[in-house]
Amino acid sequence: MKKVVLLLVSVLMAMGVSAQSKVYFTKEISPAALVRIYEALGREAKGRVAVKISTGESGNPNYLKPALIKDLVQKVNGTIVECNTAYPGKRNTFEAHWQTIHEHGFDSIAKVDLMDEEGEFNIPVRDTTHIPYDIVGTHLKNYDFLITLSHFKGHPMGGLGGAIKNQSIGVASANGKANIHTAGYQQVVEGCWEHTAPQDAFLESMAAAAQAVADYFGDHILYINVMNNMSVDCDCVATPDAVKLKDMGIMASLDPVALDQACVDKVFSHSSAQGDDAKPLQERINSRHGLHTIEHAEKIGLGSRKYTLVSLDN
Repeated sequence: MKKVVLLLVSVLMAMGVSAQSKVYFTKEISPAALVRIYEALGREAKGRVAVKISTGESGNPNYLKPALIKDLVQKVNGTIVECNTAYPGKRNTFEAHWQTIHEHGFDSIAKVDLMDEEGEFNIPVRDTTHIPYDIVGTHLKNYDFLITLSHFKGHPMGGLGGAIKNQSIGVASANGKANIHTAGYQQVVEGCWEHTAPQDAFLESMAAAAQAVADYFGDHILYINVMNNMSVDCDCVATPDAVKLKDMGIMASLDPVALDQACVDKVFSHSSAQGDDAKPLQERINSRHGLHTIEHAEKIGLGSRKYTLVSLDN
């Protein structure tokens, strides 16, 4: 039945027919608000729950803090999951990554799992235009449910980092990250990837990998984006550019495409003022063609860019 539903969605997307997904929003950024927006989605995280976050590069101050996510992670009895990076830094080896996890305090609030610590395996992708498969850590098999909990911000290469980026590059093993970044050209990391793919091929590979993870979990998945500390740089940057935009809130959906689109719309509809300037992030997204990731994700049937925004603040 699940395959039939996924096929039907893909056919409807190809025909230009798409339902409007619900995206929930609250201006409040707090542990209680994070739990409240999770509950509003109406999909209970059951079984062995993985909570995918970015643990943040050492030196970066903008990652989602343990104090903020603790109540949600503990409510679902979740395990914080991550994978190693594919570039030199403080998270590209397991020893260094565990040190960073401890430094940032994640191991003080919940179990933490580096999913590629004992190997990797391939999961199928529907869109094989660029990548033949998605390479993920073997520990992904240990989980029944995935919460993709993302820090929405800019990204040096992708333009923006939200649910799609977190679920593609974030869930991929180090080799899987190279696979995505090089659009299928390189599947083995030796220090860092060596091939630079055309920009749109990289962005489309992210969408394909995110869809592979969504297909893997079926309807046992949900998505939350926190719009705070929105530098133009990702949490993977040790010395990010200063944050110039004020915090906006939390958004959540069962549709990652609608969720990322809603966050982008929030940024681009923002009236900038001194000390609250959206223009740098807008420029970063535009200069990297960042919206194309969301557009391609809709094209291949991951979700819909059409959405209804539901405020939890009224």
